[in-house]
Amino acid sequence: MRLSSWRLLLFSVLTLIMSIILPTLYKTNPLLLSTLRNKFITTTTTTTTTTVTTTNNLFFRQTHKMTTVHHPSHPSIPITLPDSLTKDQLLNFHPFTSWLSTLTTSLTSQSTTLSHPFSPNPYTLRSVKIQSFDLFGPRVGFLKLVADVKNDKNETLPGAVFLRGPSVAMLVMLIPDDGKDEEERYVLLTVQPRVAAGSLEFVELPAGMVDEDGEFVGTAAREIEEELGIRIEERELRNLSEMALGEEGRGQGLGRGVYPSPGACDEFIPIFMHERRVPRDTLKEWEGKLTGLREYGEKISLRLVKMGDLWRVGGRDGKTLAAVALWEGLRREGRV
Repeated sequence: MRLSSWRLLLFSVLTLIMSIILPTLYKTNPLLLSTLRNKFITTTTTTTTTTVTTTNNLFFRQTHKMTTVHHPSHPSIPITLPDSLTKDQLLNFHPFTSWLSTLTTSLTSQSTTLSHPFSPNPYTLRSVKIQSFDLFGPRVGFLKLVADVKNDKNETLPGAVFLRGPSVAMLVMLIPDDGKDEEERYVLLTVQPRVAAGSLEFVELPAGMVDEDGEFVGTAAREIEEELGIRIEERELRNLSEMALGEEGRGQGLGRGVYPSPGACDEFIPIFMHERRVPRDTLKEWEGKLTGLREYGEKISLRLVKMGDLWRVGGRDGKTLAAVALWEGLRREGRV
C-alpha cells in the first residue's frame, strides 16, 4: 500500500474516533473541547465538514447570548429574549402584551372561581422564552415563544405559542337589483396564494391583519376597498361576531371573534357583514377581477358564489364557515 493510502486510512480512523469521543468530551470539559475543535479545524480537510459543522452548531447553541427582562405589569415573570430582539421592541408588540394579560387573567381565575377545574392545583406562569421573531420594518410582526406553565405537582400545560395578533374578515353579499327572488345573494370570495397552506389558489373570505391602532371596523373597510375594489363606509358594516357573542365571556378578556387555531396561535377574527344591491352586469364584471396591492405581494382574483353554496365552496376556510354559521344563526333570530 502506498504512503498516501496509509495516510488516508489513518485520517479516516482519526475522524471516526473524534466523532465518537467529542460529544462525551464536551459534557465533561467544554473548554477543552473548544481547544481541540479549533486545532481539529486547522489540521483537517473538507472531508470533515459534516462532523465539524455538527460540533460548531452544538457549541454555538450553548454559547448564544440571551437577555432576561421583565414586563412592567408582570414583574415576577422572567422573559428571555434573543440578543437581536430588544425589550422595547417586545413591549411595543401589542399582541404579546395582550396575550400575557389575558393568560394571567385566566390563571388568576383558578383562585377566584371555586368551581374552576384547576382550583385544587392551580397553574402558574413561571417564565417565557422568545424563540424567534419576524420584523415588519422596525417593528415586530410575528413572534414565536414558549411559556412555562405548571402547577406544584410539576404538571405542565402545552406552551408553544405563535403570536400575530387579530385579523378581520368580511362577508360581502351582493343582491342583483333586478332580482325577483329576495334569496338571490352572491358572496365575494378571494382566490390567492397561501404559501403556508401550500396553495397558490386558496379560496377564502376576504381578510386582513389589524394594524397597531386596533381599529377593527376601519381595517375591515380598508381591506374591502383594497381586495374587492368596493368603497364602503364604516357605518355600513355590521359586526356579526359582536352581535352573536353579546355578553358571552366578556370577563375572560378574550378577543371578540372566532379563534381559528387556539391550540397554537393567538389570532382571533371578528367577522363583519355588508350587503348591497348592484346591477346584474356588475356581478359579471367582478367575477375573476384581479385585485390586491402588488407592492405587498398580493395577487388576488375575485370569485362570486351563491350564498347557498358558500359553505361548500369555502369549506377549507375557517373564516368562511364561521361567517356562514353566524349569518344563518342571526338570521333565524331575525337580527340580519
